Amino acid sequence: MNNTSIAGMKRTHMCGELRLKHAGQEVTVNGWVDRVRDNGGVLFLLVRDRAGIVQCTFDKSVNKDLFDIAFTCRTEFVVAIRGKLVARDAAAVNKKMPTGEVEIIAEDIRILTRAETTPFEIDDSKEVGDPVRLKYRYLDLRRPSMQRNMMLRHRVTQVARNYFDEQGFIEIETPMLTKSTPEGARDYLVPSRVHPGKFYALPQSPQQYKQLLMLAGMDRYIQITRCFRDEDLRADRQPEFTQIDLEMSFVEQDDVIAVNEGFLQRVFKEVLDVDIQLPLPRMTWQDAMDKYGSDKPDTRFGFEIKDISDIAANCSFKVFHDTVANGGTVRLINVNGYADKFPRKEIDKLGEFVKTYRAKGLAWMKLAADGSMTSSFAKFLSEEEIAAIKERAGAKENDVLFVVADADWETAAVALGALRCELAKRLGLANKDDFKLLWVTEFPQFEYSEEEDRLVAKHHPFTAPMDEDIPLLETNPKAVRAKAYDIILNGCELGGGSIRIHDPELQTKMFEALGFTDEKANEQFGHLITAFKYGAPPHGGLAYGLDRLCMLLAGLDSIRDMIAFPKVQNASDLMMQCPDVVDDKQLDELSIAVTRTEETEE
Repeated sequence: MNNTSIAGMKRTHMCGELRLKHAGQEVTVNGWVDRVRDNGGVLFLLVRDRAGIVQCTFDKSVNKDLFDIAFTCRTEFVVAIRGKLVARDAAAVNKKMPTGEVEIIAEDIRILTRAETTPFEIDDSKEVGDPVRLKYRYLDLRRPSMQRNMMLRHRVTQVARNYFDEQGFIEIETPMLTKSTPEGARDYLVPSRVHPGKFYALPQSPQQYKQLLMLAGMDRYIQITRCFRDEDLRADRQPEFTQIDLEMSFVEQDDVIAVNEGFLQRVFKEVLDVDIQLPLPRMTWQDAMDKYGSDKPDTRFGFEIKDISDIAANCSFKVFHDTVANGGTVRLINVNGYADKFPRKEIDKLGEFVKTYRAKGLAWMKLAADGSMTSSFAKFLSEEEIAAIKERAGAKENDVLFVVADADWETAAVALGALRCELAKRLGLANKDDFKLLWVTEFPQFEYSEEEDRLVAKHHPFTAPMDEDIPLLETNPKAVRAKAYDIILNGCELGGGSIRIHDPELQTKMFEALGFTDEKANEQFGHLITAFKYGAPPHGGLAYGLDRLCMLLAGLDSIRDMIAFPKVQNASDLMMQCPDVVDDKQLDELSIAVTRTEETEE
């Protein structure tokens, strides 16, 4: 049997770190065979590890036995190769490879493991479907792009730990088995064997624990922690994800923002070598909705929303007039300089697009480069009204205006906000290397839940209201603004946080505003209510979605490529084949009876 031990053949260098400065050295590399090239008596093995690829050369005329061993190698064989690193001839330099100026003239080779033909090539240039990639994720992770992703993620976590340590934060772990409390998404439940019929919940976040740590006097807390939410998946959401979670005592909003701006500046510089200018811009929630139709505005491009309700109020176009007369709004965006990109057929499709955001339709006005105008509504307006709309929109030749009228201002804003982002995507205006960060502040304290037919907390029940809005909790809760803030990057929420309520009396008022009885509040949050009685410092914090932050830093579209072993759309793991059934003995030990199982095909 061949010797497959690593003994005596341990690497001296990573494959991808070898350079011209190492020429003349005896080196040993360990890795996977990436490619094999037979040049008629000279064999080239390109060997790969996470640092990159290096070429190893075997000359049959120099050492036939060594050549014959190398000749048996196939892609993904695991090998150890020792030899002398030499500079390549000028004509043989491969400028596409970081190691392309050197090669290893092999003096020994050991095949550590043979490999079967893989289900797909370990090659970034080859398209492979997600189901296959995720079924064989350990192979997918061998691809250089995926290994770069994992290393970028590692780097971000190290920057976070180092930065927050310098700022006086203590890293503290909080439990994975905790109490089920209403925090927005469904909980993942874990049955207790010791307490039959009772359940733990996996944490949606460490929110209550980190507040309790502030009550415990820990002053500044940090944790890179796993969180779990049983909700429908999308490109930037997974059932289990990681947060950079932090909390601070004796602070106001500006203090939390300042320390986090320092972190963002550090992480962009150390990971991407991009300089972020501080302080970052801020925008209230209301301004964000009015100008961008989103509480996570993408400011890389224009197309800002303009309100023309005052102009439409007295116009003769019935749709506009009646909407405003009944308390609604008329708003538009100007896609300036791109009218020639939108023939009528495309505009009709955009009308269907905004309907998916509950808008009733899309009116439009095109100003051609030759000065002519076409419109779905202009014939109903006077020249003065048309001129006023064009002036409000800042319209000029080759602009196209898209207008939404709706009884609800937020519906109109959201529809136009989605439209501006869709158009920027189609027109190639959303440059992934153009990093636009900003804070959105002063969120509404509450939002209406149609499912529950009541007001619910927009963030969570522990978020403090703006001081001047506290009296409105009892008289006009819909108008209450929160001391809440989100950090936004290119239209994505990187993280969010708030100043917390630390006054027990105010916390009681908040529970009342949310419809909690004293009994229900104590059942769900009694531990926190009791803790507040013993002296709570003013405190606040923030949590970043680590997966999402890394995704955006890497210029990716899906957080799955930033998670080593992610789930698919239906929250299953194709590689581990879970979730799965368990045997009756396990269920009996947990006092659980299964009443329904998923039907499987025979």
